[in-house]
Amino acid sequence: MSRGAYLMSLGLVPYAEALALQRSLAGAVSQGAIPETVIFLEHPPVVTVGRRTETELELHIPEDAEVEIAETDRGGKSTFHAPGQLVCYPILDLGNHGKDVKRYVRDLEEALLRTLAAFEISGERIDGLTGVWLTRSAVPGVSLASGGGRDSADARPVRHSTVQRRERSAEPGSARREPHAARGGGPPRKIASIGVHVSRWVTTHGYALNVDLDPAPFTEWITACGLEDAAFTTMARELGRPLTTDDVRPSAIDAIADVFGLELEELPADEGSGLWPQPIHASLASR
Repeated sequence: MSRGAYLMSLGLVPYAEALALQRSLAGAVSQGAIPETVIFLEHPPVVTVGRRTETELELHIPEDAEVEIAETDRGGKSTFHAPGQLVCYPILDLGNHGKDVKRYVRDLEEALLRTLAAFEISGERIDGLTGVWLTRSAVPGVSLASGGGRDSADARPVRHSTVQRRERSAEPGSARREPHAARGGGPPRKIASIGVHVSRWVTTHGYALNVDLDPAPFTEWITACGLEDAAFTTMARELGRPLTTDDVRPSAIDAIADVFGLELEELPADEGSGLWPQPIHASLASR
């Protein structure tokens, strides 16, 4: 049986504003004031630092790179967000979903696998690691050299910010290990990352799916997810053609609704959506 929930599709949102929104929604969900809520958005360029990140070892960002650095309360290590990456933040009460954090992470992986399958991309899990990976050609007949995706990144001054809170965090199965060799040679290619935070059984953070962005910062600017030998890829690169987050979002919404048994009602992204005013509403209204 499906459970009613809210859906918010917000476009491009600064990381700190999105985190403030998640925390407000999580507080309301934990009190039963609003239904569970799923947020889809994109972020301007930002490196987020999880609570297990060894900053001195994992961050090697060029001084002239235009990217924010944000410390956050999710589990896991460092990762990179930028336009062209579809980010999903489910604010769910795990009391409705088994009260099992490991199962929750696996369900997020399942939603990602279904989203990729809608584009005939064969994603995979790798034992001992979170997220979704590719270990072979995603689409028969498509070469990774065939292009179709972004392959360059802007480089301007780094901006630092601190966004952190001490509560129970989790990224189950994230113990560091060497990635498996891909079938046919080469390392596995990570196409989606997961990092979650759970407080009083209510979730924040979620997943980031690489749709069409330059993957170079994952390996050149940071040791993403603490994995030195992993490669990173995008849906556009695997398909050999351009793709937008708008193209992917409907399939992602359907997948998250199906996996978690949600009947999603979309809320307007501006003020007056039935929620209380948030800092994000002012910025959205000014666009």
